[in-house]
Amino acid sequence: MKIYRYGDNVDTDVIIPARYLNAPDEKSLASHCMEDIDAAFASTVEAGDIIVGGSNFGCGSSREHAPLAIKASGVRCVIAKSFARIFYRNAINIGFPILECPEAVDGISAGDQVSVDFQSGVIVNETTGARFQAAPFPEFVNGIVEHGGLLESLKARGLAR
Repeated sequence: MKIYRYGDNVDTDVIIPARYLNAPDEKSLASHCMEDIDAAFASTVEAGDIIVGGSNFGCGSSREHAPLAIKASGVRCVIAKSFARIFYRNAINIGFPILECPEAVDGISAGDQVSVDFQSGVIVNETTGARFQAAPFPEFVNGIVEHGGLLESLKARGLAR
């Protein structure tokens, strides 16, 4: 597991540049994820890696391509000081877990091993032993994430086809 660290105001145009918005599928989006801020990201990211970001992560346009590209890259979650509201909602809608925890952002370095319990919101830096408490999602939001997104959650509850 690797940690990718980014600063404040990482906008959706650097998460997935607009020139790739017509990509035919999620994996195509993933192949260009973060390339305008971190050219090596798409070729080095592996399933289970974590992104740690500063304040206002995901600001910019309202496209859900941004959290979708990150999720399709195999990233387990994003931990940030704060998220742009539209990115936050889009992440939940596609079933991608994100956690707001400024203390964790300040306490996690590249190279650290980190575990996350999404039910409780506990983030543990296994390298240093530091524990951080993010606000956990309410149960209904956990259900959306666990089912892989809003539509799948509604289907599981018999509320959509």
